[in-house]
Amino acid sequence: MATVARNGPANGSRGDGTAAKRFSDIPSAIDIPVRDQEDEAVEVDLDELIDDPTELCTLLENEQAARIYWMTVAMAYAKKNKADHAIEMLVRAGQVLQTSSPREKVSMTCGLCFLYLYKAREAPRVAPSGTQPGEVKTKEYFLNQATASLNEALRINPAFPPLFLARGVLLLLQASLQSPTKGTSASERDDLLQSALKSFDEALRVSGQKNMMAMMGKGRTLFSMGKYAQALTCYQQVLQKMPSLTDPDPRIGIGCCFWQLGFKDDAKAAWERSLEVSPNKWANSLLGIYYLDASGRVPANSAEFLRLYKKAMTEYTQTAFKLDKNLPLTCSTFANYFLTRKNFANADSLAHKAIQYTDINAIASDGWYLLAKKEHYNNNLSLSSDYYRRADEARGGGDRGYLPAKFGAAQIAVMRNDLGEAKLRLEKMIQQSRSIEAMVLLGTIYAEEVFANEAAETKEDKSQEAKKAIHYLELVRKAWKDPKRNVQVDPSALLNLARLYESESPENSLQCLLQVEAFEMEQIPSSQKPEPKYVYESENPTEEEIRLVKQKEDARVLNEIHSQLPPQLLNNVGCFLEQAEKHTQACDMFQAAMGACLKINEKTPEADTDGLATTISFNLARSYEFQGMTDEAIKMYEGILSRHPGYTDAQTRLAYIKLRQFPHKEGPDAISKLYQENPADLEVRALYGWYLGKVSRKRPANINEDMEFRHFKHTLQNYDKHDRYALIGMGNLYLMQAREMRRDTEQDKQKRSAIYSKALEFFDKALALDPKNAFAATGIAIALVEDKKDLKSALPIFIKVRETIKDQPHPYINLGHIYTDLRQFNKAIENYEMALSKEGKENDSVILSCLGRVLMHRGRSERDLDSFTRALECAKKALASAPEQVHLRFNVAFVQVQLAATIHGLGEKMRTCAQLQQASEGLEEAIKTLEEIATLPNLPYPKSDIEQRANMARNTQRKQLERALAVQVEYESRNAEKLRIANKKREEEQRRKEEARNAEIALEEARKERVRQERLLLSQRDKEMADEMAEKERQIQEAEMTSDGEGGRVKRKRKSAPRNDRGSKPRRSKKAAASSDSESDNLGGSDEEQAAPKTKKRKLAPKAAPKPKDNGKFKSAEIIDDSSDSDADDNMSFRGDESEDELEKAERRLATEANKIDRSDVGSSRAGSPAIAEKMDVDDEDDEVSRPSAKRRRGRVVDDEDSDEESGGNAAADTSMADEA
Repeated sequence: MATVARNGPANGSRGDGTAAKRFSDIPSAIDIPVRDQEDEAVEVDLDELIDDPTELCTLLENEQAARIYWMTVAMAYAKKNKADHAIEMLVRAGQVLQTSSPREKVSMTCGLCFLYLYKAREAPRVAPSGTQPGEVKTKEYFLNQATASLNEALRINPAFPPLFLARGVLLLLQASLQSPTKGTSASERDDLLQSALKSFDEALRVSGQKNMMAMMGKGRTLFSMGKYAQALTCYQQVLQKMPSLTDPDPRIGIGCCFWQLGFKDDAKAAWERSLEVSPNKWANSLLGIYYLDASGRVPANSAEFLRLYKKAMTEYTQTAFKLDKNLPLTCSTFANYFLTRKNFANADSLAHKAIQYTDINAIASDGWYLLAKKEHYNNNLSLSSDYYRRADEARGGGDRGYLPAKFGAAQIAVMRNDLGEAKLRLEKMIQQSRSIEAMVLLGTIYAEEVFANEAAETKEDKSQEAKKAIHYLELVRKAWKDPKRNVQVDPSALLNLARLYESESPENSLQCLLQVEAFEMEQIPSSQKPEPKYVYESENPTEEEIRLVKQKEDARVLNEIHSQLPPQLLNNVGCFLEQAEKHTQACDMFQAAMGACLKINEKTPEADTDGLATTISFNLARSYEFQGMTDEAIKMYEGILSRHPGYTDAQTRLAYIKLRQFPHKEGPDAISKLYQENPADLEVRALYGWYLGKVSRKRPANINEDMEFRHFKHTLQNYDKHDRYALIGMGNLYLMQAREMRRDTEQDKQKRSAIYSKALEFFDKALALDPKNAFAATGIAIALVEDKKDLKSALPIFIKVRETIKDQPHPYINLGHIYTDLRQFNKAIENYEMALSKEGKENDSVILSCLGRVLMHRGRSERDLDSFTRALECAKKALASAPEQVHLRFNVAFVQVQLAATIHGLGEKMRTCAQLQQASEGLEEAIKTLEEIATLPNLPYPKSDIEQRANMARNTQRKQLERALAVQVEYESRNAEKLRIANKKREEEQRRKEEARNAEIALEEARKERVRQERLLLSQRDKEMADEMAEKERQIQEAEMTSDGEGGRVKRKRKSAPRNDRGSKPRRSKKAAASSDSESDNLGGSDEEQAAPKTKKRKLAPKAAPKPKDNGKFKSAEIIDDSSDSDADDNMSFRGDESEDELEKAERRLATEANKIDRSDVGSSRAGSPAIAEKMDVDDEDDEVSRPSAKRRRGRVVDDEDSDEESGGNAAADTSMADEA
């Protein structure tokens, strides 16, 4: 066999332990043996292979080289990226080695299949434009060749292990070329992926789970199926079992799985590790994508964005492009970069490369999308639309597809003015993905339709479009407020939303403009924002001084920042603030807008801002007017007129100000002069018509002769028949005429109704021109009420008008009238009071009269004197505001008369003497007032009616009140006596109950005192007994003490009892002795032992021994000793010590006396009861017999050995003796 030399690390390796092992087994040179000459060989340098493999093929064929040499040379070509020569070598080898074994044939065929697959990865997906068919071999061609080779290999040996891997790779590549939108291609793709997965599983099975390439293929297949978690597991298993594998690198797959699962930082870490292990194009390209994605989450004008974007493009994407200029992902990324730079040529070529060389549909979709955007920029709508369609279809189209491509197609539809298709596309996108961009565009389309309708002469109902526009733009606005979504604010959407809200909801419109203002302020670079400088006059400023200086400096900084904003925005904000009656803030905004105009002129002197500055100056002057700064307003208007003498609005305001300041001479002259100079200006004509209506004059009987009527009629006939102010003015004049017409006969009523119909015609026309005109709607409602008494139809109109005009009292007055006629007095009172609360109307005599009238109606209806009292107060207040008005004096008298009549009709229980007296005084005032009114020349009512009322009050009501007062006095006197008696009885009953309760309390206190005394006696007795017991114990202890030889005192030693004649008994154990002592203590121990008995422990008997039954006082045993023997033993033991000294006698005597103490009086003794003592079991040492303890004489025998265990004088005398065991 020829010798070979290894060529070291594999191609692309860094030479370390983690280098890629692909082609690492290919030697750098090979010796081909010469046929028939065993010692000769031809050396072929595999590092310097010739471009034409024909000579090598001839050499191998002539020398009849074995398969291994053909395969080695072919792989050497593949190592040099010359896969075409490698394929040629293997095809020639297959032809030459016809007689080789099946194993060799299947090996070469399988290698040929893998080479075709290798070529398919790098071949273009579609042939480049301008090439002839078949000139360029595409992916599909190589996949077909690979399929043929694989089938041939399977025919030779279907169980050849590498074929499972080859089949899986082939199926995976075929699945990647399936278009997601061609009929059943989705199911075909799924079937191919399932088959590929089975092939990889089979390859793993035959290799014993050791084929890592098969595991990589399985992971790639699962990734294509969208099973990212399972794919991640496969890649991690590869990395765990083969950490040195870098070509292919499982870390790339791990990062891609993490990315799809949402763990982008983990994906970045995996790709960075891949770069550390082995620099490669894929990791660089993917890291570039990561940093591009990160740059999209920060503001585009920030330094962080520049850092991330630069790192993505220069550090990673450019490196990947240098490694492989045909890498589809890198080409797509760079194409997008060149597209943003408007370098369309490079963007076009790179996008086509991405489409041609990729085997991933998503990258192909990106390429088509970039081409579509390029054509979109160039306004090539037809081609751009086609590219958008292809980009969408490459990702599945339909409900799936590519969202940016769908949005681009909708934009093309808008540019073609095909708004129907655009809205359809956008609504479908919003349903599928809630795209912010789609909602902005769709909301803008609907808004533009609304704005176009407002500017059109013929108005259509666009309320639904307005609602949809507001709905979508509000959704976008909420998305901006969500920090998690990180959506960039679009000022144009906010401006459209502000314009939509302008008429219906000015508060929301102002909020939108303020949000735009905040956005514009954020866009100002920090270097251009001034810093506040707080300078205090004193070294130790007070809190008030600090606050004032801070407020002033903050205002200066804010004004400087505002001067860098668009003046149009500041002007609009000021207008809405003015409308919201925030005049000071509005004035500041207008001044800031003026400063912004000056700033623009400084930067660009050629900019024309004169018109904008004039408008802002006019608005500022109006703001001065609202704040009562009339002099400043006049200066502003005069300044505007000095620059633009024909500015009619400024002239109109100056004339109006003069009319308010000088209503008699200069004001009317200014109005007349303005009208003469500008007779065709509708605003001037409206002001002049208003002036004519305010001039105090007697209106002629014929309305055609009225100056105001003639003026409005002239405006409609000669200037503008659609002038709304003139139309409403004409309608109001017809209302006034109809209201004053007679209605005595049916003919009069018909004429009056005809005038109301004319008024309705003018109001209807004005309302048709302006559907939201509240004044026209009010006129219609008034005509319905006064002419047809249609209160129910007029009521909703007045309610809508009240919602529209909230700062005017007229809607509330009209509603008060309606509710009064509907006899809903409480609601009428509420509306009249709301009208009085408006600015300048608190003392309005008309509103006060209306309020007094409805209060009087309620008082009469509910027989409520308080309502009459309030009605009288309102009438008097109205008279005080206009004392010259005769009808107001009559109103006061009329209320007083009605109050007197009402209080007379009430029962005695519902009135008082004081109220009757007050009503009587009011009646006298009313009589006097009516008599005075009757003498006046111009009366509001017929004189006879007034005199008749005065006479009835004088002759009838006066006497009625006098009689009622007398009856009331008598009733209250009787009632006072009854009340006095009832109060007295109630006081007596309360006193009786109080005495009974005090007696019960005294008894309870006495009982408690008795119980306390008894308890005190018991405690004293217990204390005496305890002292007595303690003294006896002390005596016993003292008796046990004796003197030693040295003069001290020690405890006396006991003499042990002598043994009896029957022999010595076995000595009891300490446990048995303790048990016996315990039993004797219970029978008759000392008081101290009875007070604190020791805890008795019982030894459990063996389970086999039956438990003795308790027969009451004694316990039976299995063996019963003769009592005589026991007594004899006791006697013997007792007589054992004949020489008993006096001390022992004294002890026994004391113990006997102690037992005579009544145990019931000693509360601390718990073991002194004989019943308890008799029920206690005392087991002997061997637990054989349990016998009752008999009562014995008191005595004590202490053994020498047991004496040390007994406590001195604390143990009671023990008379129990130990039985024989």
